[in-house]
Amino acid sequence: MKLNDLRPAEGSTQKRKRVGRGTGSGKGKTSGRGTKGQNSRSGGGVRPVFEGGQLSFVKRLPKMRGFNNRFKVYYVPVNLDEMDKRFDAGSDVSPETLQAAGLLGNAKSPVVVLARGEISKPLHVKTNRISKSAQEKIEAAGGSVEIIPYVVNKRMPRS
Repeated sequence: MKLNDLRPAEGSTQKRKRVGRGTGSGKGKTSGRGTKGQNSRSGGGVRPVFEGGQLSFVKRLPKMRGFNNRFKVYYVPVNLDEMDKRFDAGSDVSPETLQAAGLLGNAKSPVVVLARGEISKPLHVKTNRISKSAQEKIEAAGGSVEIIPYVVNKRMPRS
């Protein structure tokens, strides 16, 4: 086989449509563009986002809807009743143990302990944030609370 023997696969190519070559060709006179109007002219047609003169979708949207704060910390809430079910008396509750218990997706996520439900066991809780009432309930049950500072970036520790 030589280079001059190479041919494209059967049916993969079509002949070029020769328009404007007389009425006998079937594509003469108006060259398949119909008669008159914007689309019959060279360079005619509307841009892809044109909506017929109606105020376009992009212009109908407000320019800005607030802004996204890059430094906002989203805490994962954990409630006392869930901790009471999953942990034994005297155990340490930290982000790692919460993840192992299935209460936290990622151990690196910041955690806030909230006071829903009651706690009947003394637990040693290490968390990034805790509500006052949750802290009071834990300490009333004989447990302790330790706050772990959460670092958003190298300059801004959050407690």
